[in-house]
Amino acid sequence: MDKDDSRTINFYKRRSYMFHLPSFELGKLLSSSQHATFLDIGENTVVPEDFTKKEMQTGMWWRHLVAGAISGGVSRTCTAPLDRIKVFLQVRGGEYSSIGICLRHMLKEGGIASLWRGNGVNVLKIAPETAIKFAAYEQLKPLIRGGSERELQIYERFLAGSIAGSIAQSSIYPLEVLKTRLALRKTGQYKSTWDAACKIYRTEGLRSFYKGYLPNLLGIIPYAGIELSSYEVLLF
Repeated sequence: MDKDDSRTINFYKRRSYMFHLPSFELGKLLSSSQHATFLDIGENTVVPEDFTKKEMQTGMWWRHLVAGAISGGVSRTCTAPLDRIKVFLQVRGGEYSSIGICLRHMLKEGGIASLWRGNGVNVLKIAPETAIKFAAYEQLKPLIRGGSERELQIYERFLAGSIAGSIAQSSIYPLEVLKTRLALRKTGQYKSTWDAACKIYRTEGLRSFYKGYLPNLLGIIPYAGIELSSYEVLLF
C-alpha cells in the first residue's frame, strides 16, 4: 500500500489496495497488514506477531516498542481513576455499596489528584515490561524452532508466549505491588514513590514486594499462552 514509502496509509492508498486484492478472506487481510494488528499478552502491552529481518537490522522494531509503551502510558493515565476504584472495591468492597460512594470517598479524602495515585509506577513499568516480554519472545522462537525457518505450531507459540509473559511479570512484579500500595494509600502516608518503597521494605521486608506472586504467575502463564495461540488461529 505504501508505494511512496511515506509510512502513512490514507484512504486512497487503502482503496487502491483493496481494488487489487486477489482475495477477501479475513485471514489474508490481516496477514497483509502485519503491524496494523497486534497482540496483547499481558495487561495491554503491544507485542507484534513478527518482524521482518530488515526491521530487526534497521532498528525499526524499537519504534514499535516505544510507540507501544507511550500509547500504553497514555491509555493507563486516562483510565487511572477507574483502575483505582477497581482496586478499592476489590480490597475494601465491604465498605462501599456502589462505585459512586467509593468515588465520593476518594474525592473527599484526597481531592481530584487522589484519583491518579499509583499511576506513575503503573506507567513506569510499561516500558521494561514490554521490552523484556518482546526480547524473551523473540529469543524463544528460534530456540523452539531448533534452528529451522519453519512456522511455529499453535502449541509452540502457546509455550513461547507463556514463558515470555512469565519472565516479564516476574521482573516487574515488585512495581505491581508498589502500584497497588500507592493506589490504596491515605493522604500523607507516603511522601513519594521512593519513600513508599523504603517504608514498605523497612516494616515488611523484601518478601512483601512479592506477595501474591504465585497466583499472579499462575494467571499469566495460561493468559499469555492462550492469547497468543488464539491470535494465531484467527489470523491463519
